Amino acid sequence: MALTKIKKQSVIDDVKTLLQSSKMTVVAAYPGTTVKAMQELRKGAKEQGTTVKVIKNRLVIKAIEASETLKDADTSLLTGQLVYAFNDSDEVAPAKSLANFAKTNASLQFVGGFSAEGKFMTAEEVSALAKLPSKNEIIAGIISLLNSPLNNTMSGINGNLHGILTSLEAKASN
Repeated sequence: MALTKIKKQSVIDDVKTLLQSSKMTVVAAYPGTTVKAMQELRKGAKEQGTTVKVIKNRLVIKAIEASETLKDADTSLLTGQLVYAFNDSDEVAPAKSLANFAKTNASLQFVGGFSAEGKFMTAEEVSALAKLPSKNEIIAGIISLLNSPLNNTMSGINGNLHGILTSLEAKASN
């Protein structure tokens, strides 16, 4: 069923809003991917706060042209069956979601991505981005790093107290 002009404009406005609010938008080709697999992709991505949509490329290009930050972005690679992943809170999450899905579904291939600044990223750059730790993983690493001196100090104190108690027990039994 064809979209009416009003519905097409509505889709363009929705995509424009997603593009402007997204810190990273990743584009991937999905030829041969089943509907069930796409549902799994959407479900897995949603858990990471990523929105995955299949949208007509022509409508996405119109939304990009209407966007202030993306209007100069290269859209020449937006051809064929493409899926778009948007995330408004984490730059790495859309790339990671699609990369994790691609491990089990080889038919998914990165095409590129759009940064919040309006720069088009190549497939290689998106693949490199997908290998980075997520925002939550970085925060957990920093907290662990900050917490380690305290843990080491407490372990040292506990070890010394244990040694003192052991020696006191030995003296008391003599």
